[in-house]
Amino acid sequence: YNLFNPRNRKNIGKLNAKEVFNKIAEQAWKNGEPGMVFIDKINQTNPTQHIGLIESTNPCGEQPLLPYESCNLGSINLSNMVIDGKINWEMFGKTVKDSVWFLDNVIDMNKYPIKEIEDMTYSNRKIGLGVMGWADMLIKLKMKYNSDQALELAEKVMKFIQENGVEKSVEMAKKRGAFPNYKGSAWEKKNIKIRNATITTIAPTGSISIIAGASSGIEPLFALGYIRKISIGEFLEIHPLFEKMTKEKGIYSKELMKEIIRNGSIKDTNLIFDDLKELFVTTMDISTDWHIKMQAAFQKYVDNAVSKTINLPSDSTVEDIKKSYLLSYKLNCKGLTVYRDKSRDEQVLNVGKAAEKKEELTEKLTPRKRPISTKGMTVKVKTGCGNMYITINEDKDGLCEIFAQLGKAGGCPASQTEVTARLISLTLRSGIEVQSIIKELRGIRCPEPYRMKEGVVLSCSDAVGIALETYLKEMGGQNGVQADKKVSSLSINNKNVNEFMKNAFEMKKTKNGFSRVEAKNPVICPDCGSTMFYVEGCSLCPACGYSKCS
Repeated sequence: YNLFNPRNRKNIGKLNAKEVFNKIAEQAWKNGEPGMVFIDKINQTNPTQHIGLIESTNPCGEQPLLPYESCNLGSINLSNMVIDGKINWEMFGKTVKDSVWFLDNVIDMNKYPIKEIEDMTYSNRKIGLGVMGWADMLIKLKMKYNSDQALELAEKVMKFIQENGVEKSVEMAKKRGAFPNYKGSAWEKKNIKIRNATITTIAPTGSISIIAGASSGIEPLFALGYIRKISIGEFLEIHPLFEKMTKEKGIYSKELMKEIIRNGSIKDTNLIFDDLKELFVTTMDISTDWHIKMQAAFQKYVDNAVSKTINLPSDSTVEDIKKSYLLSYKLNCKGLTVYRDKSRDEQVLNVGKAAEKKEELTEKLTPRKRPISTKGMTVKVKTGCGNMYITINEDKDGLCEIFAQLGKAGGCPASQTEVTARLISLTLRSGIEVQSIIKELRGIRCPEPYRMKEGVVLSCSDAVGIALETYLKEMGGQNGVQADKKVSSLSINNKNVNEFMKNAFEMKKTKNGFSRVEAKNPVICPDCGSTMFYVEGCSLCPACGYSKCS
């Protein structure tokens, strides 16, 4: 086939189609990239061909775009459309129409980064209403994902959305006018005056489906229990409908949940009834053909395109990838994304052996009860918000609680300090290592640090961390309590911390025999770094005029 230079459209040579196709399949087998787009099929349904042909999509493949067009997408949670085991079509229809109205309003309310995007967006007024929670809807309807019945419902649901969406867009066109590029469009040829050049799109809903507590897009359940990796850490999740139904059937147990985490699927377990095995089918239980058939069923009534991942097991071959591409083209999909399990070192969702390492996460931590009496000491630390008094107590099992109070009563700093102390107390009584708590507290900054001779109290949270370090230094190993076993291995990152504590604090004994630590230092201006003075009831910087109260 001819190879064209995209800048001047000149033919610069030829490529062997079979060789290129094989290369694409081989690379997709290795790590899931690149995705496949059938640009000819996309342009067959391009409603504004008189404006230009589509040459690309957005990164996930669901939104074919002309130059400078933008995505304006939204998704209906299909799970919420099921009431008492049946689809509430009246509520569903109203939701569709409200969503179309909302997305059209977004076009007018939005701020655009450049004039070209604004002009093209206004000219075609494309919107893309889609869905999430499809797998959840099927479960609530007691319908198996990989079944002809589910495919029929998929077409029915998407046709319903498309028809109601078009109806609302036509209604809006009577009041607000058709999209400016309507003349010469496919809609004009159909004699349908409509507000939006496109109505429907099925986009990926990774983040918003998590927020909504719904399954992603039109995907099957990835797993019933898995570890989700995101930038701030790893989290264990059990599907709520599965947990609910196992409890209703009286088969819920920690042993079962642990097996779910290990395997992600229930197809091979003897602890589950067969009806649940069919209902809670997961992505790796479903053959590639069924994945593609489901995508095609939705695509039939979608203006733009469908984003869906065709998950393949790790032992799939390059030939399996090729067959997937060819089947999706035959079934009139507009593109395809394949991913072979474990073909990347890191992936967002993990089941199986990777989850075994996190099995302990299934055990919920429960804080031990606070005894009637505890013992400890109070540390006084000066902060940018005033004097802070931190009381640290322990029981027979170790550190168990802290109380933190600022000199000034009330206000936001005082309330935040109180909740910090309460949460730390819960973690201490739940068996969390105190050094882990200190590590999280130390180094947190606020606008008003307090300078010491050998360092700075960076914030109220930092002050609590300093107080805990002081307690371990002064009290650890002296009281003969079991806390010694937990805190003796503490390794403080700051090499000069002992010298820092020696120079920065003055130890005093109180009347009740507790130790008190006082820190005396000037407040540093957060704007210019100069020393601030306390005048007229407030901290004031004479150098730049910064005031805590203004």
